[in-house]
Amino acid sequence: MEKIPAKDGWLWVKQGFALFRKQPAEMSTLFLSYMFLMLALGIIPVLGQMLPLILVPVFSIAFLQACVQIEKGQRVYPNLLLLGFRDPARNTLLKLGLLYLLAATLAVAVSALADGGVFWKAMMGSGLSTKELEGAAGSMRIAMLISAALYVPAAMAFWYAAPLIVWQKMPLGKALFYSFFAVRRAGRAFLLYALAWIVIAVMVPTLISLAITLLTGSINAVVFILLPISIILTVVMYCSFYPTYTAVFGKSANGTANQPPAGDRPL
Repeated sequence: MEKIPAKDGWLWVKQGFALFRKQPAEMSTLFLSYMFLMLALGIIPVLGQMLPLILVPVFSIAFLQACVQIEKGQRVYPNLLLLGFRDPARNTLLKLGLLYLLAATLAVAVSALADGGVFWKAMMGSGLSTKELEGAAGSMRIAMLISAALYVPAAMAFWYAAPLIVWQKMPLGKALFYSFFAVRRAGRAFLLYALAWIVIAVMVPTLISLAITLLTGSINAVVFILLPISIILTVVMYCSFYPTYTAVFGKSANGTANQPPAGDRPL
């Protein structure tokens, strides 16, 4: 693993935009299909709250593989979402998803020490009155910061774990280990990468909403225009995950995983 300069963090963002521009409709369709599946899973009692998190590693492979196919000039289709379920590493990815759920749950649970469990209740979908939210606003912000800080080491271990499991055939523990230290080694680049996305996610919608409000004065117009823009920015962010992988592990590391299974043909 090469040491990554800080400036590469912005380069990853630019590469994400470049990948999206090559197949914007296809990548947006893949993302919307993913969101539809997440909503459908959410209907399931009890499990509906856990499955979307558990399946994150399985579905993440679809977006990474989509970027590989874009680079090769191949069309991206929604049935790529099934790729992780067909891969021999499926069970390992599901175990990774369980760890993902456990880490997120523990990070939020510990934050209850700061706000008495208000943030926990909000994340668990429990009903909170306006009075409760207003009364705990300050402590809830602290709780959110605590959760985020506690989750950072887990996020570092999870970042590359799924592609390392699928493309490099690593066992779960080894993938988590390599991912953590790869992100740590490229820490300055990841810091710039994260800051860039925070600025884009905040500044772009804010500027657009201000412009629309000044021109039309309509809240409905703001929502109508911001929704597709938010979707596009989210898809671009997903596209930018792939360059972070290739910058550290190289494109040749993908091996035969670059080729979809024989059954993964257009619908």
